[in-house]
Amino acid sequence: MPAAGQSAGGLIRQARQAQGLHIAALAAAIKVTPRKLEMLEADRFDELPDATFTRALAGAVCRHLKVPPGPVLALLPPPSGQERLEQVAEGLKMPFREHGDRMAAERDLGWLASPLVWGPALLVIGLVAIYLVPTHWTFLRTSVSGAASAPANVAAAASTPLVAEAAAASEPAAAASQATLAEAAPVPPPAAATDSTPPPAVEPAASGVVQLQASADSWVGVTDATGRSLVSRTIKAGEDIDLDGTPPFKVTIGNARDTKLTYRGKPVDLGTRDNVARLELK
Repeated sequence: MPAAGQSAGGLIRQARQAQGLHIAALAAAIKVTPRKLEMLEADRFDELPDATFTRALAGAVCRHLKVPPGPVLALLPPPSGQERLEQVAEGLKMPFREHGDRMAAERDLGWLASPLVWGPALLVIGLVAIYLVPTHWTFLRTSVSGAASAPANVAAAASTPLVAEAAAASEPAAAASQATLAEAAPVPPPAAATDSTPPPAVEPAASGVVQLQASADSWVGVTDATGRSLVSRTIKAGEDIDLDGTPPFKVTIGNARDTKLTYRGKPVDLGTRDNVARLELK
């Protein structure tokens, strides 16, 4: 049960802040503009499209934050009966040639206007459109990216034993050649031992480096090609972080206006929408 004096927007704001989630990051996760979430948390429901949309949006937020939606929905205004009847009428646009046929059809379909039928159905449709479908698309894009990078990783791992075997095979041949030269020369030179020293191993190239600098609090999330999350939190004003991983990197920035992104030593232009940047660094 919500405490006395609490509002639906206040409960949502408390749950989001308790998880340390920036409002822009939450908006990007459920595919709505930050402005709509600000109106929801401020209880300015009259500025949202209608009561049905407000309840569907609140349900999607609760589901993403993994909090029970019941206490929040109980504090929201219910959809009006007129609103439900208009929605039913829009879904039943059927031509009737005679007045008698129209009256018979209205009697047969009258049960569809019941709030008990359309209330839950509209809520489920709203949740699917706002939350489930975009999440499914994101999962597919991540799976395809991970599958494309797997052959490159396997080829790199397979080449390492071949290089080691070639180096091991060359060492006996070099030793035999040096022994022959030592037998032919009357006095072996002192520096002959140093000639057999193998050349230093070449270190592999450094992996891609991602640098983030924030002049104000900003939520950031970065994952690499293996699906590993390199960071998923709010970085504070003045904080700099360096990240290493396997490119390409998927980057989401909740406060792009106050965040600077550098990749491999070069600044990256953040193309934003509603101050939220989503991009891939290859």
